[in-house]
Amino acid sequence: MAQKTWQTWAKRLLTLVFLLLVPTLLYLLVRNLDWNEVRQSLLAYKPSTLVIGLLLALASYLVFASYDLLARAYTGHKLPARQVLPVAFVCYAFNLNFTTWVGGVALRYRLYGRLGLDTATITRILTLGLLTNWMGYSLLAGTVFALRLVRLPDSWAVGATGLQLIGVLMIAVALAYLLACAFAKRRTWQVREHEITLPSWRLALCQLALGASNWALMAALIYWLLPGELFYPSILGILLISCVAGVVAHIPAGLGVLETVFLALLQGQVGQGSLVAALLGYRSLYYLIPLVLAVVTYVILEKRAKAMRQRGEATLRKT
Repeated sequence: MAQKTWQTWAKRLLTLVFLLLVPTLLYLLVRNLDWNEVRQSLLAYKPSTLVIGLLLALASYLVFASYDLLARAYTGHKLPARQVLPVAFVCYAFNLNFTTWVGGVALRYRLYGRLGLDTATITRILTLGLLTNWMGYSLLAGTVFALRLVRLPDSWAVGATGLQLIGVLMIAVALAYLLACAFAKRRTWQVREHEITLPSWRLALCQLALGASNWALMAALIYWLLPGELFYPSILGILLISCVAGVVAHIPAGLGVLETVFLALLQGQVGQGSLVAALLGYRSLYYLIPLVLAVVTYVILEKRAKAMRQRGEATLRKT
């Protein structure tokens, strides 16, 4: 009885936090953005360029949302795809704009919890999604770095050989994960109150493919918006480097980090004005527009969850 009371109050507190946190974060984002600069960068492109760019962004979001479909197969929960995909989409958009703790973790626990999943299952969904994203990243980035497809400035301490060695190590990590999923005899570990189970090797292969595809689509959008005949693998490598820098810096949406890395590594290949405009276009198509759609989807999900809860309470009263 005491545990049930505690859980009830915890859910109410979490609801209050979201009612305050989400509008606050949205207000800060709106206030800090230079909307005139965003508008000018978008007007500089042909409508057809923006439409194709938006389709690339939405394709990336669909691939990312599919991580949660893999997690459904992994955990065995019975939520249909029509419920899983909107939740994953909302979480990804909030994750990109407001950090992992807001979108990737807290929002996922809230939305899946309101759909009836227990904490242990949501934790396994979250864990598999993180592994899918970063194992795919390791395989893709490792390949790009090992093949020396990114030219680093001479002033960077890592150097071409150092980056190549890092790439080989990253490939080894991704392959070690795949081999562990295929051949490990012990497949389950207990970490505190949570149980960690290795997925099958087929599911692990899907993880690597989806994770790598998502990063490749993100880079394809930037490549599409940039002028001139640039080398796509180089753009991909620069994006992969900038994303790690953004994670290390703990800056929401990697503001400033992405631009700094691209300006440093594409110096002399693209005009600074054109590059900044392309990156602003990328942020608009990949961050801002999906966030607007995610906010609308989030409101709809909350209303549906409330309606489901009210129907459930009415059914209990009748019985």
